[in-house]
Amino acid sequence: MKMLLTVEIPHEPFNSLVRSGKIGETMGRILETIKPEVAYFTEMDGTRGGVFVIDVQNPWDIPTFAEPFFLSFNANCKFRTAMSPEDLQKAGLDEIGRKWA
Repeated sequence: MKMLLTVEIPHEPFNSLVRSGKIGETMGRILETIKPEVAYFTEMDGTRGGVFVIDVQNPWDIPTFAEPFFLSFNANCKFRTAMSPEDLQKAGLDEIGRKWA
């Protein structure tokens, strides 16, 4: 299942990793582990952040995606189901609408 993973990264320990020259290695290991289809880095409410499209096969895979960010950066992670236009077409919205109208 496609999911949107948003990660809010506090200034520490990220700043310390930048200063020590270890952030590239750490972030590289995380990205190699989670293998996102898409990865964007941005600002989120005044902190560093990332938005990733990931493929989650099983619910018990969630820690595989979250723990690297938790343990490396004390980050906050949010997971949201993501649907493509094709997925949305399969949802049967017309039928649901008729049933609940």
